[in-house]
Amino acid sequence: MYIIKVKGKAKIPDYIQIRDENFVLVAYFRADRPLKNIEKFGLEGKEAALEQLIKELPFGKLKKLSL
Repeated sequence: MYIIKVKGKAKIPDYIQIRDENFVLVAYFRADRPLKNIEKFGLEGKEAALEQLIKELPFGKLKKLSL
């Protein structure tokens, strides 16, 4: 899976996209509320690591998600 942080503009907040190996959108959520329904994506138990990754992730850079 891959992760990318998208910068919002004006009233639109920053978002996180998680995409699968074929770059199909799997999850899309606000960067300030990232840990909702995380078990659907097989990332349960990795909330702290995911939260830290999101904080450090630069905007617009696609990164391989390996937690």
